Amino acid sequence: MKDLQSSLREKGDYVIQIIHFVNGVKRTFEGVSTSKIKQGQMTKLELKDGRTVLVNDSNVLCIEVFSED
Repeated sequence: MKDLQSSLREKGDYVIQIIHFVNGVKRTFEGVSTSKIKQGQMTKLELKDGRTVLVNDSNVLCIEVFSED
């Protein structure tokens, strides 16, 4: 898969993401690896602790990103 050179990497190797869904629910994920995010209809996030999160992009309103530093 081609590296999209996301500007998210400027935040550091790992970030915290708060994902806001269309139904009003929001979820916080800590330790998201900025080098291993794979975008598509189902965006794949890999976490520090080895977990993988799949997010259906059609259900997302916005994503807040914070550096872990």
